[in-house]
Amino acid sequence: MALHGLDPAERGRAETLTEIQLREVQQAMEPLTRAAQSALDRLFLAVGDTGCCVLLTNAQGVPVDRRGAQADDETFHRWGLWQGAVWSEAVEGTNGIGTCLAEHRPLTIHKDQHFHTRNIALSCSTAPIHDHLGRLAGALDVSSARADLTEGFVGLIAAAVADAARTIESQAFRQAFPEARIVLAGDSERSTAALIAVDRHDLVVGATRAARMALRIDDARIAAQLPAVDVLALSSDGAEAELIEAERGVVRRALARSSGNVSAAARALGVSRATLHRKLHRLGLTDSH
Repeated sequence: MALHGLDPAERGRAETLTEIQLREVQQAMEPLTRAAQSALDRLFLAVGDTGCCVLLTNAQGVPVDRRGAQADDETFHRWGLWQGAVWSEAVEGTNGIGTCLAEHRPLTIHKDQHFHTRNIALSCSTAPIHDHLGRLAGALDVSSARADLTEGFVGLIAAAVADAARTIESQAFRQAFPEARIVLAGDSERSTAALIAVDRHDLVVGATRAARMALRIDDARIAAQLPAVDVLALSSDGAEAELIEAERGVVRRALARSSGNVSAAARALGVSRATLHRKLHRLGLTDSH
């Protein structure tokens, strides 16, 4: 009320972009939207029969893609749970999408926790989504207007949303670095979103937000040519061993394809013969050629 001058009793319809504005927003989100398709489908299969819709928004709280049952479309369109509606806190006050983006964390806004009176029948569980550079890119939301939706079931939905958001981030990250080796920087269930992209020289070329936070990686360190082993040494021995074993496998395959000819293997790997000799020594591979 103080910051944005909103009136909780205001009964107008949700603010909506024009068709041209929506197309521009959707085009800007296209890489992330493409990465999200299978996760959106799976999430809707899990919650669609319970009267929920699934929304993928940009960082300004505008849905760019959605999943919903055709029988519920008219209701959700009337509520503004549709592509092009604006769900930022500046427009709608406290709500799942806008507040998630403002606070940068997963959350649920259940019924009368919404700011606008017109939204208090809704229950919205939302998780933020970050791009391949670790920046806030949008949000994933499951919303329902069912009166019999219990808080316990909402909790299950929230967990599914958070898991799907991590899946979308992971898929978008892999799409952004198609030529890189993707390494999981950790071995616990909570660290499954901590991914780093490693090039053929074993340098870090990308990191998800979870990896950046866990391993203290930023754009400056990546630009300075950061060795992957140096980063993973801050994490678990298992992750470092995984990287070394992956590198060993690449070198062994190159040698096998060249029938043990080190010069030919070096050319195939795009490194000098001297560099490959050093790798063979470091990786404990016998160089008999």
